[in-house]
This record gives sequence, structure tokens and C-alpha cells, in this order.
Amino acid sequence: MNLLNAVEEGFKKDIPKFNVGDTVRIYVKVIEGDKERIQPFDGVVIARRGSNTRETFTVRKISFGIGIERIFPLFSPSIDKIEVLKKGDVRRAKLYYLREKKGKSAKIKEKDRVFEATTTESQTLES
Repeated sequence: MNLLNAVEEGFKKDIPKFNVGDTVRIYVKVIEGDKERIQPFDGVVIARRGSNTRETFTVRKISFGIGIERIFPLFSPSIDKIEVLKKGDVRRAKLYYLREKKGKSAKIKEKDRVFEATTTESQTLES
């Protein structure tokens, strides 16, 4: 088991916390011939599966009117970094219903940040 733990420790990266419904930008390493470049992929996280080192997440975006979905292993060596652009406010674990939606109906509400501001104000008033 120590060997397994050692291998899993090699997978640990600085991965930001994100959930289903969040808009993320994933920087993917692409190898073309003998050159390597980084290609960004923006989209909405519609699913997360698995746990620990085998966890994957599905990202969906619309490009030129066509829906594109990619499944990324969370600890893939081809992922350079992940940025969370927006936090989504959803009530489902899987957002597969977005596949049938188009335009404004496929929009996801953004989480309010009012709660965070009120807690910091109340802490400053107390001290």
C-alpha cells in the first residue's frame, strides 16, 4: 500500500475547488509533432465522477453553434492549470439537461457574493 500512496502523492497538484455549474478555463498541453503548446478550453462543468486520483470532470462549451464536451481526468499530466472564472448556482449534480438547451435558456445563474461581504462587515464592526 505504501507504493500506491507514493504514486498518488505524485498526482497532487494545486487544483482549485470547483463544482458542477462553475465556468472554468482549463489550460491543456497539446503536442503537435515535436512542439508543445498550451491551449485554453473554456466551458461549464456539467459533471464530476469518481473520487481521489481517478476523478474526472466533463466540461461543455458552444463553439460556432456546435456543442463540444471534453472529459478531463482531474490529475491528468496534460492539464497545465485550471482557473475558475464564475461560480454557478445550480441544484443538480449532473447538468446533462443543458445539452438540449440553446441560447439564454442554457445560462446558469451566478452565485451571489453578498453573503461573503456581509460576514466581513459584521466581523469588522465587532472588533
